[in-house]
Amino acid sequence: MTTAPSPSVRGDQLLVDTYGRRHRDLRISLTDKCNLRCTYCMPEEGMEWLAKTQQLTVDELVRIARVATEHGIDEIRLTGGEPLLHKDVLAITRRLASLNATPEISMTTNGLRLHLLAGGLRDAGLTRLNVSLDTLDDARFAELTRRSRLGDVLRGLDAADAAGFTGTKINTVLMRDVNDDEAPRLLNFALERGYELRFIEQMPLDAGHTWTRERMITADEIFTQLSAHFTLEPVPARGAAPAERWYVNGTSATVGIIASVTRPFCGACDRIRLTSDGQVRNCLFARDELDLRDAIRSGATDEDLARMLGVAVAAKLPGHGINDPGFIQPERGMSAIGG
Repeated sequence: MTTAPSPSVRGDQLLVDTYGRRHRDLRISLTDKCNLRCTYCMPEEGMEWLAKTQQLTVDELVRIARVATEHGIDEIRLTGGEPLLHKDVLAITRRLASLNATPEISMTTNGLRLHLLAGGLRDAGLTRLNVSLDTLDDARFAELTRRSRLGDVLRGLDAADAAGFTGTKINTVLMRDVNDDEAPRLLNFALERGYELRFIEQMPLDAGHTWTRERMITADEIFTQLSAHFTLEPVPARGAAPAERWYVNGTSATVGIIASVTRPFCGACDRIRLTSDGQVRNCLFARDELDLRDAIRSGATDEDLARMLGVAVAAKLPGHGINDPGFIQPERGMSAIGG
């Protein structure tokens, strides 16, 4: 991706791409490390982690976020890897929540350390949680994640509830002949706990590059399975949200399906991503990155950083191209990009 200067643009117009998409959502990966080894994300062994010197410092990360919020970003999602493994996660959350533009700060986590940190995250200004949970069966959880830690995830959800978090979302990936029979059970669990369950089509972002369409459970299949057990009515006005949503059984409770592969929503995408080593990605499936870390360490001004963010957004393609014959999976896996 070119780093040539772009014209000087003020305010949130800087983060509007050539297709008119205004970018408001910044996903920041705090680390590429994870304490699970989910089969659809990474191999059991052999992962190489970023060195500490390659990763953004807290000051560098907060500076980039501040510049982004000054140009239209109003929501920041902390991701990983597993963000709760970052030793400064509470300080980062607190500093981001205190930015003058007061963005909404949310987090996607596997929940393993949530029982230790839920209260601190709430006090630091985190507003909402997305917790990954693909099964409610202990043995299946161990098989899927290569770790026997389901109890820790459930304990983390209890701690989040006790800390006062509301609007918690559960993210679930269904895989054929692995956990695809659990959709109704998982939705009942979410309804009982007051969570919004969101099923996510498995995407070609695993570090081992083993993804196949045949193993992926499609959005239509998920909807068909749920419809056999629940009455679903569509929620109108989706906007830029990635999930199609339905009211469940005539109540205000909802369930969502993110059909990234079979029904892409690129035309309304408002997200950009910052990796833990300071690379800006304008799409989850981008093959190009723009290096803000080295720019900062070479003396870049805030205006320089803003201009580089604008260049990254301007280069965004109309879609991710998963369904194109020439699609090539990004070299980085999901844990290194940040969801």
